[in-house]
Order: sequence, then structure tokens, then C-alpha cells
Amino acid sequence: MAANGSYLLPKLSNDAGCIDNTWSATSGPPDSREGNTAVWTGSEMIVWGGEIYSVTSFSSGGRYNPSTDNWTPTSSVNAPTARAYHSAVWTGNEMIIWGGRGESFNSLNSGGRYNPIADSWTVTNTTNAPDPRDSHTAVWTGSEMIIWGGVGFDYFNTGGRYNPVTDNWTATSSVNAPFGRYHHTAVWTDSVMIVWGGFDGSDDVNTGGRYNPGTNSWTAMSTTNAPDGRENHTAVWTGGEMIVWGGADFSLFTFYNTGGRYNPSTNSWTATSTTNAPDGRESHTGIWTGSQMVVWGGADDISAFNTGGRYNPGTNSWTATSTTNAPSARELHTAVWTGSEMIIWGGGRLLNDGGRYNPGTNTWATIGINSAPSPRVDHTAVWTGTEMIVWGGYSPGSGGDVNTGAKYAPSTDSWTVTTMSNAPADRG
Repeated sequence: MAANGSYLLPKLSNDAGCIDNTWSATSGPPDSREGNTAVWTGSEMIVWGGEIYSVTSFSSGGRYNPSTDNWTPTSSVNAPTARAYHSAVWTGNEMIIWGGRGESFNSLNSGGRYNPIADSWTVTNTTNAPDPRDSHTAVWTGSEMIIWGGVGFDYFNTGGRYNPVTDNWTATSSVNAPFGRYHHTAVWTDSVMIVWGGFDGSDDVNTGGRYNPGTNSWTAMSTTNAPDGRENHTAVWTGGEMIVWGGADFSLFTFYNTGGRYNPSTNSWTATSTTNAPDGRESHTGIWTGSQMVVWGGADDISAFNTGGRYNPGTNSWTATSTTNAPSARELHTAVWTGSEMIIWGGGRLLNDGGRYNPGTNTWATIGINSAPSPRVDHTAVWTGTEMIVWGGYSPGSGGDVNTGAKYAPSTDSWTVTTMSNAPADRG
């Protein structure tokens, strides 16, 4: 879930080598929950925290190994206190948990570092840590975790940089920082963090800023030609530009089909064309293929969509995604990029089907549903390099939050159920 508290859907990338296109069910997962986090280590998916209906929060989690189809509980020794809507980043050898909302709706500024090899937790220092908050954003720079924004006793425009080697916090400067907000987006460019858009407590905004951790300084982003203020939009980083698209301004009951490309080198915006652009929407997915941004699905105030489009920034042009054999309309689904295909699965209307979209041929291939997980929303999905693993979520037909899942191999269009042995508890 994003720092802003909105439902963000995992968008994963990998090589095209999906081998068996099958699902495998998970067994032994943690208790049911929502508001948890998930990170991919390169060999395991680690899920942690979360809550049930804002009543009970968790300080537990589990590691799922798709190679062995086994779950291993995460140690509770020195683990952070129970919470949801926190942030999690993977450093290359540790998962860092920070912030979030504990029981009794109290925001937190504590956290922990989890080492999956040693199955051990190290408490993160709270000296000079940012104010307690949840629904903030977090990025990993390669050496530090930067958190910013979010909500607690206020809409924050503050943040902090955490160095896990020294266990020290350094406050992010508030000089020239954007106004406090949540439901914004954040991307890391390899040198600066760019935040844009979101809700500031009064309005949806079209402002943002670039934060340079090397100089601890903010540079305001130009609003000339910037898209209208919005939240629940998507943002991708192309290697040279940030592209934002879609989203909504709920106070105006407006769902946008507009967007913009922001070039941090020139501090300038270029509007994305609306010619042949998909209809306005929010809660859609967006992925970057290396040359195009593909958006698909989502909803407006009337209905959900099974349409989408491919945006080419080089030509500033849209090409509609085919609807032939496309999955049925949905929102809050997941999307992964395999290196050659975008795989859509699950989501709104409680669906357990999906499809594989090939932008090179503009064609859809149906995903088999034999052994596929039960219909659900608010689940997670990761790409391993050969398989897509979906797990957890909310499935009314199964009684609520679930701790089941499956592995889908596009090469064989088949599902394999993930084991439930030692898996984390149910959660969404």
C-alpha cells in the first residue's frame, strides 16, 4: 500500500522467461489481514504486519519460497509493534519496516530491520526519526531509505533519511519542500526523489518537488503545463522522465484521461496527448516496458473498464489496447511485466481470471483458471522471473480475508496452488 493510504497495486518486472504458466497454492500463511506490506528478496516474498477491520493489528509475518512452495514464519523476537499502513523497503539483504498505524489508531515512528537469513530483527533507532505517521511514501536509494509525507496529527511535508549501516536518521529539509499531502506518488531517479500530486487535506494538488539527498535540498517543480491536481494516479520513471497519468479529483467528480511527462533536467512538463487516450479513470495499473507506458483497467464513478492504451513518449501518441479476448472490466487488479508481456489478474468484481497482453502484437491470451485462486481483491502479486505468484486478499466467497495463493506460469498457461504449511495468516 502506498504511503498515502490508497490502494496501490504491485507492478513487477522480469525477463520474458516464464516457464510453466501455472498457479501453485500457498499453505500455512499468516492470519488474514489487510494493510500489510510485501517485499521480494530475489528468492522469497516477505509479508508482514497489517490489520483486521481496523480492530486487531499484527506484528507477525511470513516468508514464502516459491522454489519449495513453503512458508516460514518471521521471528517475533524484537519485531516492531503491531501496525498497518506502514512502509517497507528491501535493501538487498534486509527488509526495513517503518511507521504505520498501530492499534487504537495511533500513528508510529518506530520500525525494524529484518534479516531473513538469520531470521532476526534489529530495532531501528527513533532518535531524530520523523514524526509518527502512516500512509507515507518510501524509496530506497541504494544506501538510504527516504520516507516523506503521510498523515498523523497533520498532513506532513517532512520526512527522513535512514541509514541502516549507522542506524541513524537525518531529517529531510523542509526548506522549499512541497506542502504536506498523501495519495501522492514518488519515484526514484537514481539521484533524486520526485514527489507529485496527492491530497493536501483541502484539495487535490498539481505541485511537487525534487529532493536531492546528497545536498539535503528541495527544488520546486514547475507547474507550467503540469497536469491538473489529482490523486490515485499512476507514475512511471522512464530513465529520463516521470510520466503521470489518470487519477481523480473527487471534489470535482472528475476522472482524468490526461497526464504529463516531467523532465527533471529541464524542470519542464510536456502534456501527454489525449488523442486516442483511454477514458478517464483511477485505480488502474500502469507499467513501463522500456519504450512505452501501458495503462489498463480501472474505474470511474459509473463503471469499471477492460480497456487501456499504450503511450509512446517518443511520438507523444496513444495506441488502444485490443479488447479482443481481453479480461473482463475490473479495478484493483494486479499487473506484472515479464519483459515481453503484461499479465493482468484478479481484482474488482471478485474475479480469479486474467489475461496476458503482448504489446508487440496487440493481442491478448486468456489465462487458464484450473487451480487458479478463488476470486479476490486487495491481494499481492510478484514476478519471480518465471512465474507470477498471487497471494492473500479479500474473498467474500471464501469467508473474508484469505491466506491462499497460487503460482501462474505463462509458458504453460497453468496454475499451481501455493502451500499453506507455515504460511502467514489471512490478510488483504
